[in-house]
Amino acid sequence: MSFLRRKGGAAAAVAVVAALALSACGSGGSKDQSSADQSGSAEGGSAGTTITAAAAYETTNYDPSSTSSALAMGTNWHVMEGLYELDMHTFEPYTALAAEDEPTKISDTEYEVSLRDGAKFSDGTDVTAADVVESYKRATAEGNLYGSMLDFIDDVVAKDDTTVTIKLSHPFSLVKERLSLIKVIPASSTQEDMTAMPVGTGPWKYDSIDEQKVVFSPNEYYNGQFPAQADSMVFDIIKDDTARTTALQEGTVMVMEAVPADVRDQLEGAGLTVESIQGFNLPFLMFNTKKAPFDDARVRQAFFYAIDTEKLISNAMDGEAQAATSFLPETHPNYNKAKNVFTHDPEKAKSLLAEAGVTSLDMTLLTTDHPWITALAPQIQNDLAAVGINATIQSEASASLYANNTDVEDPQFDVALAPGDPSVFGNDPDLLMNWWYGDNPWTNQRTQWKDSEGYTKLHELLNEAVGQEGDAQQQLWNQAYDLLSEEVPLYPLFHRNMITGYSQDMLQDYQPISTTGLNFIGAGVK
Repeated sequence: MSFLRRKGGAAAAVAVVAALALSACGSGGSKDQSSADQSGSAEGGSAGTTITAAAAYETTNYDPSSTSSALAMGTNWHVMEGLYELDMHTFEPYTALAAEDEPTKISDTEYEVSLRDGAKFSDGTDVTAADVVESYKRATAEGNLYGSMLDFIDDVVAKDDTTVTIKLSHPFSLVKERLSLIKVIPASSTQEDMTAMPVGTGPWKYDSIDEQKVVFSPNEYYNGQFPAQADSMVFDIIKDDTARTTALQEGTVMVMEAVPADVRDQLEGAGLTVESIQGFNLPFLMFNTKKAPFDDARVRQAFFYAIDTEKLISNAMDGEAQAATSFLPETHPNYNKAKNVFTHDPEKAKSLLAEAGVTSLDMTLLTTDHPWITALAPQIQNDLAAVGINATIQSEASASLYANNTDVEDPQFDVALAPGDPSVFGNDPDLLMNWWYGDNPWTNQRTQWKDSEGYTKLHELLNEAVGQEGDAQQQLWNQAYDLLSEEVPLYPLFHRNMITGYSQDMLQDYQPISTTGLNFIGAGVK
C-alpha cells in the first residue's frame, strides 16, 4: 500500500528536451514481471539511449553495508540487491536475489531463503550463500547504523552453497521487508572497494564514480525481473538548485530531484512535468535531554507549541509540507493522530514553561546549513522569543554540527534543528521509530534519552508490536506515537513533499518516489 499523495502538472515537452530519449524509474506497479534473459541488455529500450539525471546530493561513501547518503542509497538501488527489495513507490517487498516469493518458515524464529538460480555478480562470479552471510556480518558490525534495524536477527548461516538459514532472536513480522537492508556483495570485497565503487547483482553496474557524476552500464550477467532499459545511465551531481533547474529545462538532464517549490511554474511552463509527493522527510527539533531545562518534557513541548508551523510551511516551504499531527505523516498507512498535536499556542507554551519553573531562557539553536533548514530558523527564533525563549542561531554543515556538538564526550548543546528521512531504508513504523529512538547514537549520544523511563516504555511497546500483526500491532504503535508526542526528545515539525521534475513524453512507466534519491528500476523509453 502506498502512502503517497500526488500533485502533478504536465504538458508537451519543449523541443530541445523532446530531441532526447531516456528511460527512468518504474511505475511502482506489480513486481511479478517474467524474468529477463541473462544478457542484461536494454531489453525493450531504444538503441543508444542514455538516462541522464540531476542528483541533488553528494557523498564519498557508496558502501551498501553502511551508507545513509541520499545519493549512494539511490545509485545502489540500481546496482545492489538484497534477497528481497522494496518497491520504493509503494514500499512493498518483492523477490530480488531470493528464489521464492516468501522466505521458507521453519519456525517462528527461523527461516530459510534460497538464492535465485544462476545469479551472478557483475564481474561474472557466482553468488553464494557465503556472500550473503558476509554481507549480513558487515551490515551488523559494531557501530554500524544498520545494526538497530537488523537486531531482530540472531544469525545468518549458510545451509549449503545456495541457501541461507536466518535465525531470529524473537518472532518478527517484518522479516521480508528488513532483508532488503542486507545488500549482497562479494565476500572478497575490501572496505576500499565497497566505499569507492561496490560490485553487485542488480540490473546496472558502476562504470565510474567521481565528484561530478556517477556513470552506469547494464549488468550483462543480471537475470532478475528488471533488466536495464537503456544502454547507459549518468547521474550528474548538481547540488545547486538553480543549476539543477537549468539543466532540466535546457535538456542537459532528463530528470531532476529536489525541485525547489518556487520554480515549479517555470518548469511546467517549459512543458515539463513536476510531481509533488507527500513523504516522510522532515525537519526535527532535537534536545539535549540530560541538560536542564531540556531534561523536562514540558519545556520540550513548549518549543513545539511556540512555533507557528503552518506559517513556516506557507512562508518557507511554499505550502509543500504538512504539519505533523503524529510521528508519521497522515498519508502513511499506519498513521494515527498522536495524543499531543502541537498547534500554534503561545499561551500553552508559556504555561508549560511556568509549570517547569522556567521564567526566561537563553539558549543556542544549532541548525544544519541546508538552505531549506536555514530558511526556517528566523521565524522559529521570533516565535520562541514571543514566549520568553531567547535563541541564538548557530548554523553549521551537517557533519560538523554532529562532530563538534553532539558526538562528543559530555555534549553541552541545547537544541538542534536538522533534517532527516530514514524512509530510504523502508517505511514500517518500527524501522522509522528505531532510527531516531533505537539503541544507537541518536539516543546514546545525541538526545541522551536512552536511560529514561520514556525510552524503556517505548521499547516495551515496539518489542511487543513486532511480534504482532494487524489491529493488535497497530494499537501498540499508536501508543508509541502518543508516548513520543509527550516525551519529544526529537520530534518533527512537519513532513515535506518530495518534488521531482521530468519529461513525461520521453518516459515509459515513470513515477517519482516519496524519498530522497532517484529510482530508475523497471522503466523504459517511449
